[in-house]
Amino acid sequence: MTGRIHLSAPDVTQLEEAYVVRALRSGWVAPAGPDLDAFERELAERVGVACAVGVSSGTAALHLALLALGAGGGQAVVLPTLTFAATANAVVYTGAEPVFVDSDPATGNLDVGLLDDLLGRLRRERRPIGAVVPVDLFGACADYTALLPVCERYGVPVLEDAAEALGAAHGGRRAGSFGQAAAVSFNGNKIMTTSGGGMLLTDAPALAARCRYLSTQARQPVPHYEHTEIGYNYRLSNLLAALGRAQLARLDGMVARRRSLRERYRKLFAPAAGVTVLGADDSGSNCWLTVIVVDPRNAGWHADDLRAELARHDVETRPVWKPMHLQPVFAGARGAITGAGERLFTHGLTLPSGSSLTDAQVDRVTDLIGHFLEVRR
Repeated sequence: MTGRIHLSAPDVTQLEEAYVVRALRSGWVAPAGPDLDAFERELAERVGVACAVGVSSGTAALHLALLALGAGGGQAVVLPTLTFAATANAVVYTGAEPVFVDSDPATGNLDVGLLDDLLGRLRRERRPIGAVVPVDLFGACADYTALLPVCERYGVPVLEDAAEALGAAHGGRRAGSFGQAAAVSFNGNKIMTTSGGGMLLTDAPALAARCRYLSTQARQPVPHYEHTEIGYNYRLSNLLAALGRAQLARLDGMVARRRSLRERYRKLFAPAAGVTVLGADDSGSNCWLTVIVVDPRNAGWHADDLRAELARHDVETRPVWKPMHLQPVFAGARGAITGAGERLFTHGLTLPSGSSLTDAQVDRVTDLIGHFLEVRR
């Protein structure tokens, strides 16, 4: 069997085609229209929040939400070090300083104990804190049961980066419903996609209105073009929203498929010494990407050995995110660092997890992994 197997390819069917064709024929091609209105309404209802604002990317949603929360120069914004660069970049766009928190080794998500200590240290330094931005890593919600009371105690707003977590849940609440606002992503590799795009979610109508205004170049509601402040060209197009509506209708099935893949990987690696599936006990995860963590002292091999073997057979895998405090662009950044995120980066590997994988492709991947494990037993 030949053909490259991707980590998380888009899962698109004839339903998406029908929605997009209908939107095209309606004449609503610009970044406005009935599909965008409906997509915002349907996603807000799905997540359980009052308001949604469709934007051009998850990064745009983070940027707008931070601005609306008042983040800016002279402030610190606290976020996990183990995340994609977009989370930290959005902080820098506002002029605030990103301050990083290391990971809970069992989940990869932000270590709430470290967060508590760090907020206390910043408060003692009299450093204004614009927001805390937890990331729902690889489709698993952060520990909001512990995190939200900590932030409330310090009076710091929470912006949930749920870019990877649509369809996940924690404590009976859905990802995207935590904090003062949340951002989700519809990039091509996410659990559902609009090709490119994102959504800002919130229960605060005033915050949603502010973000919507900024996302449309901050145009004043007058007949001519009038601008009293800087805005951004961040709106989601009606065509992409149509694609998103079809994807949303299929979301439960796509989550179920990824969860079944996670379970198959869990069983495959269960007999292997020194290998764990990150966050395997989180039943609320959407299982966007399945990550294994390899202890080479017990396993007798490194995560990169498996990566190289699968690459030889044209199967895509990747290390987990390189922590932000190790990125050259953030050299010298402050934070509460224990080394947990660096260890996950060094010993972790993401496996093909897309809901569009065929049974034959899954068999191919698991057969290759099974053979690799057998040889090294």
